[in-house]
Amino acid sequence: MTPDDLVLTRLGLRFRGRRYPCTIGRGGISACKREGDGATPVGVHRIVGLLYRPDRMARPSDWAVPIRPGDLWSDDPEHEDYNLMVRAPYLHSHEALRRADPLYDLVLITDWNWPQAERGRGSCIFIHRWRRPGYPTAGCIGLRPDHLLQIAGQITFGARLIVRSR
Repeated sequence: MTPDDLVLTRLGLRFRGRRYPCTIGRGGISACKREGDGATPVGVHRIVGLLYRPDRMARPSDWAVPIRPGDLWSDDPEHEDYNLMVRAPYLHSHEALRRADPLYDLVLITDWNWPQAERGRGSCIFIHRWRRPGYPTAGCIGLRPDHLLQIAGQITFGARLIVRSR
């Protein structure tokens, strides 16, 4: 492990010598992740993207990409764009990346089941802000907004998120 790894522990997410409180999926941690199970998958996942809302914040890092109106994430395991960023109009199941709430104002994207997605294995695992402390995600990792911003400003493309079974 390196100091630049994000390591999920029982006490939070460890990064560069600090522990940040976080939330995980409502399905706990799973070695057998499936679409819709709400679990956070075990494994070593690379950080492959950083998205932000330019109308709500300054660019957090030089490699951050703005979330534009119409940006979506396909979560339809039956479609060829499954687990990829797509644009509206998109008639298949998806999540809006540009939301009315601040949940996805800043998003680190992992390479879970990406770029060649296995259908039904679960769509992308994001690191995004939490709804509130202790409130689970749909499988992603949630952080306090200021902690997420701090990590986003320091993390590098390709850094690792390490999730071990508990």
